[in-house]
Amino acid sequence: MKPLIRLLAAGVLAAALPAAWAQAPAAPAAVTATGKTEVLWLGQAAFRITTPGGKVIVTDPWLRLNPLTPPEYKNLEALGKIDVLLVTHAHFDHFADAPALALLHQVPLHGPGDMNQAVGLLGILPANLVPRFNKSGSITPAPGIKVTAVRAEHSSVLVWKNPATGKDEAHYGGEPVGFIIELENGFRIWHMGDTGLFGDMRFIAEYYKPDLVLMPIGGHFTMDPADAAYATREWIKPKSVIPMHYGANPLGKGTPEQYSRALGASSTRVLPLKPGEKAVF
Repeated sequence: MKPLIRLLAAGVLAAALPAAWAQAPAAPAAVTATGKTEVLWLGQAAFRITTPGGKVIVTDPWLRLNPLTPPEYKNLEALGKIDVLLVTHAHFDHFADAPALALLHQVPLHGPGDMNQAVGLLGILPANLVPRFNKSGSITPAPGIKVTAVRAEHSSVLVWKNPATGKDEAHYGGEPVGFIIELENGFRIWHMGDTGLFGDMRFIAEYYKPDLVLMPIGGHFTMDPADAAYATREWIKPKSVIPMHYGANPLGKGTPEQYSRALGASSTRVLPLKPGEKAVF
């Protein structure tokens, strides 16, 4: 468990959920089908992806306590409507605001099957909001959107404050995953989640052929810039990469500049977004 997460997890999830339950759903934001894909980075592994058909996908929403999240997005209603909610694993910096968003919009939280089973059994979310699937499984969470769970080399634990005892408990969070997200026009995004190097990255790239990879580079808990550059250059070879999962934790020291230097000359386009910035495809 990450040191920052240990400090933040105690009491935060339990305190946040009742308030989120009481909130009225936000009025849907006006979203126009532009035929393009918009990817907004919100810090760490949190993204808001607007699809060519105007659907909104949110990943790993750690927002209210994320030091990198732009202030306007610390209000969860600022995200507007959400059609698809994806969580790669149970660590607080990926899971934190997912239950609140699921309740706010009455949208299912899609994540590792065993994580979701724990979330349901603990009463964090009702059963209808925690459907289950697993690696190599594919779902269609919204018309025209296909999501496939793939391997990630990491860990997963769900920290929950037991309301009966007031104490934090560690619960099995299932196995972490990444997601291949295929949009209406066939554009494919690989959200890698938190991961270290593993040889099947080559297989995933060859089989699913992602156009864009959202890639952790921070190090310590995930690939560092040199690892990420090796995976990009030798195994994945995507058209575009957006570096993520760095800078929010003092231990995540990797930077996009270090990643680009380690990558060297490459046909892959590196898009070093700042939190709150967008890339359009």
